[in-house]
Amino acid sequence: MDSVIAMRSFIRVVETGSFSAVAVELNTNQATISKRIASLENKLGTKLLVRGSRKHTLTEAGKAYFERVSNIVMEIDEAEAEARSLTATPKGHLRITVPTMFGSMYVAPVISEFLSLYPEIGLDMKFDENMVDLVREGIDVAIRLGDLQDSSMVAKNLGYDELIVVASPKYLSKYSIPSRLEDLKTHNCLIYSLSPKRGTVWVFGTQSNTTKVEVTGNFQCDNGMGLMEMLLADAGIALMPKWMVHQEIEAGRLVHILKDHYKRYPISAVFPKNRYIPLKVRSFLDFMAKEIRTDPVLSKV
Repeated sequence: MDSVIAMRSFIRVVETGSFSAVAVELNTNQATISKRIASLENKLGTKLLVRGSRKHTLTEAGKAYFERVSNIVMEIDEAEAEARSLTATPKGHLRITVPTMFGSMYVAPVISEFLSLYPEIGLDMKFDENMVDLVREGIDVAIRLGDLQDSSMVAKNLGYDELIVVASPKYLSKYSIPSRLEDLKTHNCLIYSLSPKRGTVWVFGTQSNTTKVEVTGNFQCDNGMGLMEMLLADAGIALMPKWMVHQEIEAGRLVHILKDHYKRYPISAVFPKNRYIPLKVRSFLDFMAKEIRTDPVLSKV
């Protein structure tokens, strides 16, 4: 058992590149993690890591050992998880990451219900607009919006939404209502800077059949709330997720324009590749899929 604990510590040090980060993650101190690695090296009679002030480098023996023990520990985890799932309820510490606005509006409000259903699960939720490295950060599941690019992860579709073009009534009365996509080039378009090509190319349609329009504007930001505030301040036109703006449209504070043009995109949960998915992860995936697919806004597409 001590050897397995040392292996786990070694694997996480390699994945995170930090003794201190692993110590925090495993609720111990840096000296203990260092001793575990040293005990492995003494047992094997070879150096596994060359320690540096900023970066730790695997030796040749360390690289080979890391590949082998990663598979061994994964097999142990899968065997234990499979055995528990036959008789036990979901339990353990679950770490997830969600986009800030979507997490606030669609995930956080239902988490208490999830935890009530599974009282033996402890949940740690990270709000982040960026693509977090799940393995490095020790994240079990990430919810992501849009077409996925990372083939090293496993993805489960939770539902769909649309990106739609919106503006305030006051802005449209002042600058006219676009009737064609080409008309967007004459308007002040508010840019979401984390989109591909920094958001200056708006894409409509599906992956197999798309129309692209280059747009310009005097404002860009990396957060949907910033775009929302600018829209409500009559500052321009934006391409926004329907889930984020539907209440403003219904209240008349924003107008959905160019209704025949939109970008349909998936809402996905991604997680590291394992042959066996832990029960706590499967329970969360099933719960969120049900919540999203029965939502009155998201279920319309």
